[in-house]
Amino acid sequence: MSAPAQPTARPIPRIEPSTILWALVILGVVTMVPPADLWATIHHLRVPDTDDAMRLAEVRDLLSGQGWYDIIQHRFLPPAGVPSHWSRLVDAPIAGLILALTPLAGRSLAEGLAAVLWPLLLFGLFCGVLHRGVRTQFGSRAAVLALIVATQTFGVTIQFAAGRVDHHNVQIITMIGLAFCMIRGGVRSGLIGGGLAALSLAIGLEGLPSITAAALFLMGDWCLRGRPALPLLAGFGLGLGLAAPVLFVAQTGPEHWTTTRCDALSPPWLWLALGGLLLTVCAVAAGERLASVRARVTLAGLLGVILLAGFAVAFPVCLGGPFPDMTPLVRDHWLLTVNEMASLPKLVARGQWEALVFYPVVLFATAVATGMAWRGERRRAWAVTALFLWPGLILGLFQFRGLYIASGFVPLVAGAVLDRALRSDAGRTELPRWGVALLGGCLVSTLWMAPAVVAETLMPTARTAPDPAGAIACRSEAALAPLETLPAGTVLAPIFMGPAILLHTPHAVVAAPYHRAIPGLTAAIEGLGGTQADLEQVLTRFGVRYLVACPARPADDLQPESAFATRLAEGTARSGRLERLDLPGPLKVWRVVPDPLRAGGDRAG
Repeated sequence: MSAPAQPTARPIPRIEPSTILWALVILGVVTMVPPADLWATIHHLRVPDTDDAMRLAEVRDLLSGQGWYDIIQHRFLPPAGVPSHWSRLVDAPIAGLILALTPLAGRSLAEGLAAVLWPLLLFGLFCGVLHRGVRTQFGSRAAVLALIVATQTFGVTIQFAAGRVDHHNVQIITMIGLAFCMIRGGVRSGLIGGGLAALSLAIGLEGLPSITAAALFLMGDWCLRGRPALPLLAGFGLGLGLAAPVLFVAQTGPEHWTTTRCDALSPPWLWLALGGLLLTVCAVAAGERLASVRARVTLAGLLGVILLAGFAVAFPVCLGGPFPDMTPLVRDHWLLTVNEMASLPKLVARGQWEALVFYPVVLFATAVATGMAWRGERRRAWAVTALFLWPGLILGLFQFRGLYIASGFVPLVAGAVLDRALRSDAGRTELPRWGVALLGGCLVSTLWMAPAVVAETLMPTARTAPDPAGAIACRSEAALAPLETLPAGTVLAPIFMGPAILLHTPHAVVAAPYHRAIPGLTAAIEGLGGTQADLEQVLTRFGVRYLVACPARPADDLQPESAFATRLAEGTARSGRLERLDLPGPLKVWRVVPDPLRAGGDRAG
């Protein structure tokens, strides 16, 4: 009698490595934005930064009927207002989202949903550009690894967080798109890359150093290689030279076409963009007459001298940078106190150890890209990547915001390095497999949280930077809600509160953190940081109706003793011109009494 047949064991399903990697991408995206932040942005219009609040205020004005070419924020330093240096090209899609969502959710909720959806949609576009470019150069696995690292790169995720409606995220996308166009080559890629460069300039000038480096690279490549490099240079020159004026006209009223603006796309920067178009026309027209390196270098040098000399003669005011009108007082007590303008030594000196999650990954990425361009495979891809990383790293040492665009290239480098660590031939490279994996780990900024936390724990007294929690609390919707119940008027408040007041209340403001409003910045610094006479002079000069203080973030003292406004907030001083209003919340609010006969002296309370 035969033994019964044993049941056949079912094979354990094999999970493909690519499935695991894509699952990690989904996990990274899902956990990138905390649910509490989504809720706060949707229901309370909480945004990460003052610039996001100002952007939404601009969008709201546009939807309320303000003209397309009217870029003045009329509630900022009224009655004249302050012209914005931002682009309507970013206002428009956000406004479109709000219009589309309003019938479904109502206006208030539509604004919050748009503030969440816009950066998430942009992150999807960034991931699409990143995946396609890395896959073409380094393979599918490297592309997926790059996406995973993108969700862990703080320099990227903070620019695509809920409520991040500022323009830096769009500039990251345009610059990484330009880089992939330069790597691919050809007239079509050049045209697209030039158009992306023009779009970046139209949105803001933060990408100017990267675009300048790209233009010099393309010109140098043509000087050295001649005809093979001409299609890409020609396409870039045509794309930039034609698109920049079109975008300028699209967002600038005719009355301002001849106005020089050092901080936005205007005649000085159009002059340089058209110079690229001129070089392209000359290079194509000359043809074989530029067969030698010497001839090409001579032409490029001659046109370069003409461009720079013309710029210096026609627009000398812009030779000193984008802030030609800034006074030392405003520079010292506002500009240099802003985190994005802080240098690395200053961040370290103030104990802001969170810088460790931003700087090291850009440094390692720059070193890897440079080394691979020097001696590795796919040298052009690595050279172009290094080209965009170096300006960001160098500028980032002096201004934190220099890291914004460079951070977008970190996932590209990390994806390629981690893919090499997983390859079967990884051990036959200069570094052993574990060394390549360790290098890849150094490119993941979340891993740098560990030393940042250790430093914060071991050296808590080293932190001298102001606690951001106090400022965040003072500009929240809940803190500003009591102000909304007051009759509309002009408010003198700390500079950082200006955009939030414009967004959450009907009031006008004297000051907000923008360099085109030097009188307002000066008034806030002197009024809130000076004597009683300084404050009362500002109240009178700007027709201020309400004085608002954030006790958690007093103004800088401009004299040895505490500022009068600070003592008001502490309750140790009083003024007959200021009537204290009993409002709930963290803010201290006074109504300005217009009758000068009621003015009293500074006395102890």
